[in-house]
Amino acid sequence: MRTELFIGNAWRAATSGDTFEVVNPATEEVLAHVQHAGPADVDAAVVAARSCFDGAAWQSLAARKRGEMLYRAGELLAGRRDEMAALETKQNGKPLFESKIDVAMTVETLKYYAGWADKYAGHLVPVETGDFVFTDRVALGVVGAIVPWNFPLNLASWKFAPALAAGCTVILKPASETPLTALFMAEIMQEAGFPPGAFNVLPGGGSTTGSALVKHPGVDKISFTGSTAVGKQIMRDAAETVKRVTLELGGKSPNVIFADADLKAAIRGAQTGIFYGKGEVCAAGSRLLVERSVHDQVVEELAARAKKLTIGDPFDKNTRLGAVVSKKQQETVLAYVEAGKRDGAKLVAGGNPVTVNGKGYFVEATVFDQATPGMRIVDEEIFGPVLAVTTFDGVEDGIRLANQTIYGLAAGIWTKDVTKALTVARAIRAGTVWVNTYNLYDAGAPFGGFKQSGYGRDLGREALDGYTESKTVWIGLR
Repeated sequence: MRTELFIGNAWRAATSGDTFEVVNPATEEVLAHVQHAGPADVDAAVVAARSCFDGAAWQSLAARKRGEMLYRAGELLAGRRDEMAALETKQNGKPLFESKIDVAMTVETLKYYAGWADKYAGHLVPVETGDFVFTDRVALGVVGAIVPWNFPLNLASWKFAPALAAGCTVILKPASETPLTALFMAEIMQEAGFPPGAFNVLPGGGSTTGSALVKHPGVDKISFTGSTAVGKQIMRDAAETVKRVTLELGGKSPNVIFADADLKAAIRGAQTGIFYGKGEVCAAGSRLLVERSVHDQVVEELAARAKKLTIGDPFDKNTRLGAVVSKKQQETVLAYVEAGKRDGAKLVAGGNPVTVNGKGYFVEATVFDQATPGMRIVDEEIFGPVLAVTTFDGVEDGIRLANQTIYGLAAGIWTKDVTKALTVARAIRAGTVWVNTYNLYDAGAPFGGFKQSGYGRDLGREALDGYTESKTVWIGLR
């Protein structure tokens, strides 16, 4: 298990010598003491990334060769998937079966962008003068990728894979709670053949390492996934050097169940939408909007399902709800539970902290009924296994409530009526709308938010737009 900084294909201690603990949230065991990158280390990583980007070897490297290295990285990761998944579960607390899905999705992302590396290009522009004019897509330069702790490896790949495919070099700053799989990935990237400086990893805190990366004049682009509050600060700091910024921020996504839905499927989807990943999912369907005529049935069955979700050792194959990522996050989630009670919502399932063998930061699957806009559990992102159920009457009311939020990351719609589904999907202001399903992702499907859920897109062809500039070349023919 590597615990050092990874800069220019070399492992090194932090200049300051500072370290921080990484704790297994399910057992409270200290997994590692990891080197904490400071401003001097950020400088060193920027120098390495810039030297690589500007160097003849990287600039002359055929795009297809970059693609081959990304594909090789995917193959290497697939070969070590069990080891990587186990490490992800140890540092994050999620059930092992979820970590295995995360690793598989990361492999898919690497191979997907491997295929794009030599296919993303500009186009010819017909102009009135008859001259020969075309656009070129050129790599931005050095990219700082700052990722959260909920899907540590997978979300990192959403950023570094398209950035490398586009020809950028990358400095990855993982969350301080979950840096170990990013460091493991550095070993794989080096083995895949990426030259020194193409891929660097700087563990550390957001207010120190992350802030230094955002403010550094040698970084051309910041791609960030995390809270809206931090995203706003990144925008302010990036403005000083007019950095390009992509932000995938918070969410309070509506999951809308109409009376004509397949209720069995909708209830399963509502459960998955909030309790998969312990609710630590940006796009979690944390607001369940249920049409009045089926409200009682949905809430009763969903509460019963929540009470049956198995909390336990994340390595036990029967466990379906792991530990939230830290003691601090457990306290945050429980504070929201108390706020829901005070605001008058009806607690129908869960709401309590749990331990396994006397240890760990677990929270029961929690369902509140009679939740209304204005309550904190309805308006604010909790990032935990807490669902707020609100009743609505008819299509217009459902759309109104779905859009009654500062966020716009995702939404779900459950109905057998195709016209209704398309009408509501168009009306909801969200970057992803699932119909009769929830929480599905694919490397080819762009993902990102409206409103205060951010701007720019991860995944798909659209992600490549965020790591390149368009250059127009005009050749006079007279």
